[in-house]
Amino acid sequence: MTLYPFSAIVGQDELKKALLLCAVNPGIGGVLIKGEKGTAKSTAVRGLAEVMPPAMHTGEPVPFVDLPLGASEDRVLGSLDIEAILSSKTKKLLPGLLASAHEGVLYIDEVNLLADHLVDVLLDVAASGINTVQREGLSASHPARFVLIGTMNPEEGNLRPQFLDRFGLMVEVEAQTDVQTRTEVVRRRIGFESDPATFKNRWISSQEMVRGQIARAKELLPLVQMPDGLLNMISRLCIEWGVGSLRADIVLYKTAITIAALNGRTMVTPEDIREGAVLVLTHRKGKKVTPPQAGQSLKDDQDNAGQDNAAQNGMQPPAIGQTTGDERGEGECGEGNCDTEADENVSGMDFRINIPELAENKPVVLPNSLNERGVKARQTEKGFQVRTVKSETATDIALTETVLHALARDPDQLSVGRRDLHEKVRNGKAGHLIMFIVDASGSMAAGKRMEAVKGSVLNLLQDAYQKRNMVAVIAFRGVEASVLLEPTRSTEQAEQALETLPTGGRTPLPHALQLAEKMLASFVKGDHAQPFLVLLSDGKANVPLPGAGGDAWRQSLQLAENLKYPALVLDTESGYVRYGKARELAAALGAEYLSLHELSANEITETISERIDI
Repeated sequence: MTLYPFSAIVGQDELKKALLLCAVNPGIGGVLIKGEKGTAKSTAVRGLAEVMPPAMHTGEPVPFVDLPLGASEDRVLGSLDIEAILSSKTKKLLPGLLASAHEGVLYIDEVNLLADHLVDVLLDVAASGINTVQREGLSASHPARFVLIGTMNPEEGNLRPQFLDRFGLMVEVEAQTDVQTRTEVVRRRIGFESDPATFKNRWISSQEMVRGQIARAKELLPLVQMPDGLLNMISRLCIEWGVGSLRADIVLYKTAITIAALNGRTMVTPEDIREGAVLVLTHRKGKKVTPPQAGQSLKDDQDNAGQDNAAQNGMQPPAIGQTTGDERGEGECGEGNCDTEADENVSGMDFRINIPELAENKPVVLPNSLNERGVKARQTEKGFQVRTVKSETATDIALTETVLHALARDPDQLSVGRRDLHEKVRNGKAGHLIMFIVDASGSMAAGKRMEAVKGSVLNLLQDAYQKRNMVAVIAFRGVEASVLLEPTRSTEQAEQALETLPTGGRTPLPHALQLAEKMLASFVKGDHAQPFLVLLSDGKANVPLPGAGGDAWRQSLQLAENLKYPALVLDTESGYVRYGKARELAAALGAEYLSLHELSANEITETISERIDI
């Protein structure tokens, strides 16, 4: 197979730089490449293997291993060698794909679609350089130092934050928007497809230059030094970007010294750190970012390293969404007295609402009933096999693993019993129905809080669509609740429903809970999706069920107790005097309770995602 030359790729400088850094120093922990289709992601990755110097121990071209999405855990990590058991009666490791990728490149296309447990294992091995396999009484380890590269299309879903943090570097690639650049891309691609051999010959010298640059950087890397003052700069940058994980500091250090080696230097400069921070910190950016004060803190560290003039180009994290004046100090407008015609913007920005507190709100301890009906993804009856587990009561038997266990137990006489049984663990596509029950009454409109709520919900809807889940929206205000969005996977419909969401009036909470119960009762009969309720309200119900009369709050508690589904209550109550109705409602639902003002739009998205395991 003839590959497109790495040095012939037009533009995408950040992508090529990240790949070269990982080729020089695999200890960085790999690179994640995000971008839409047709942005040269795979082309650049496959071309990298050709410009890497030969393998250190064999002198042969470095291996390039393409890990398929359907690969099993044994195929990736390694398994027992059945032939060795039968022929020599010894337990021996049959190496997997990680062993094949040693001193080469391990490439995962669409890494966001790979099984979570495999992603976790791969990142562990990539960071340590050692793969340890324990199977049926066998414990074996082998070196597995490789350049881990994952590509993904954000339209098909994102990785979880904990997995994003494990990738050393991340690059977001975009389509070329310059006419001349796009023209040159097409010209070169046509030339390559017309005559691959001739095209590659024209780039031989450029390929050798890149190969030589990588080889020289590898030799220089152990000699590179970093002044202590620049270590302080790394720590300050991570703090100012709101990065909690210390892995970021370590990876940024490794990246900075690798950049210096790649540029032929043995001393790190502040510019190396700023250049590396773009690749290291962007995907780790925290929620509470503290912007540096005119670059002053960075300048202090650079002065200690003898770099007085480097602070002028100090790097600052992106600005966070601004809060409105209403959010900072105004109280609630009262039931039925709000301006229902007030304009509100819908935004996905990271809203922050600072409200003075008299006492700290702590999460309610979850009752056992919620834990028993937890919302983590469960094993499905259908789907592809991801691994096996030993189980004497197995029903979906993994035949190969069962026989293998029996052989390992007694190679001389094969006898399969219950103690040998292994069950298949399958990963299906059941998904979730995320139902948002949104309080649009006057109490919630105070201080433009609905603006933040809408932005948060839109983020959740977008993420739910990417993960192939379904969403529904019920809003309540005035005298009744209404279904704004039936269960759907259409992001466009969801965004339109929320953008036109009216506010103001009283709080018919009982009717909203009744509508949710009816919708879920009809939905669960014909769909395997697992319902998950997200209630955003202060809980101040004051409108009883239509035509029923009575106590609206008591009706709300009774209806909440009937909703036997996993749920999360986000309390929107603000002000000095608080009634705690949402907390009581969460207890009736058997739901987790969180105070909304403690969360930003992005934090709510992560909170929901963690609880439904998407």
